[in-house]
Amino acid sequence: QVHLVESGGGSVQPGGSLRLACTASGFTFVQSDMGWFRQRPGKEREAVALIAVDGMSRYVDSVKGRFTISRDNSKNTLYLQMNPLKPEDTATYLCARKIPAVPFLRLIPAEYEYWGQGTHVTVSS
Repeated sequence: QVHLVESGGGSVQPGGSLRLACTASGFTFVQSDMGWFRQRPGKEREAVALIAVDGMSRYVDSVKGRFTISRDNSKNTLYLQMNPLKPEDTATYLCARKIPAVPFLRLIPAEYEYWGQGTHVTVSS
């Protein structure tokens, strides 16, 4: 049974930082491209950061230079370091695995599967 469990969300002031974690089980994490996504109220799910098995990463323009995606294959865990945070980063953040048949690392949520429940981030003064 596949499980993805996100953690690390919370409430911070603008300019603050958070580190999200996504712990995976039920599939071969080390062989899986992974991604972080976010869902803001009234908006479509958005890809935020992706990381391939070889460590290559991609980011949506709005978070470049502020967010860093990483992985620890020994712990089957995906991370997202977010700093500095802005009010527009407020959202539920989810992790997912790229569908293996998809050959490219693209910022397209439909190319991902095994979604976690998400962890909520609020950035407000």
